[in-house]
Amino acid sequence: MPRARVVLVHGLRTSSSMWRRQLELLRGHDLDVVAIDLPGHGSRIGEQFSIDAALQEIDAALNPPPHTTGATGAAGRPAPRLLVGLSLGGYLAIEFAARHPGRLDGLVAASCSTRPRGAPLSGYRRLAALIGRMPDRGRGLNDAMARLFLSPEAADDVLAGGVALDVMAPVLEAVGDLDPVGALSAIDAPVWLVNGRFDHFRLEERRMLRATRDGRLVIIPRATHLVSLIRPDDFAAIVLGAVAELDRRAAAGRRVRGAIEGPAGFPGQLAGAHVGDPPA
Repeated sequence: MPRARVVLVHGLRTSSSMWRRQLELLRGHDLDVVAIDLPGHGSRIGEQFSIDAALQEIDAALNPPPHTTGATGAAGRPAPRLLVGLSLGGYLAIEFAARHPGRLDGLVAASCSTRPRGAPLSGYRRLAALIGRMPDRGRGLNDAMARLFLSPEAADDVLAGGVALDVMAPVLEAVGDLDPVGALSAIDAPVWLVNGRFDHFRLEERRMLRATRDGRLVIIPRATHLVSLIRPDDFAAIVLGAVAELDRRAAAGRRVRGAIEGPAGFPGQLAGAHVGDPPA
């Protein structure tokens, strides 16, 4: 039986194919791992995006009918459910956890430690509008940037599921209504905030860490925004550490509350990753 159910949620304009390396790494550790396509992305390109539709997709993946998975952990306990999201997927994962307590056991929110509002969001919307007016709606630029900043294998993973060319405006409008700081304060499950050292979306990571009841901040060195693609082994180690922590808590029959830093030996310290210092 699998140790845990792990659901991976991709970023804006990408698809479930961006998780191909993570699926390979994690499935070697007796986990029931699935990567989904959000509305308007991947196999669902052309569908209308909405927050509610995205959260429904996440719930269906996290909580499938019992007969469709071996969703039992050690000693007959229900297998822990870990939700992992990056960028757009991270914001949606935070929102899901806040709206649906009890529907998951842990959350890894990566590359989403800046509130989507104000000048940064306005600038991103203007950039999206400019890209959308290109003759190919930005496909060539998107592919070139992927090839420039990612390894050949990672770029292939990102591009394999297609590029959602028309979804940026509706997604940015919808995400602008989210309040990840408020949502984090409502989550009673353990939260791992994961950022690359050079990620431009980590500007408010301390504020977001302070908002959690039971949170850890993990900084992965030499990584940028697409941290799971830049440092796949380190990212997988963090997910595996989160699963181990959830399994430990399930075995103890308890949930530890209160904002804490990762204990000594927390997987964020593996492979050179760094656990953030406690907030001031």
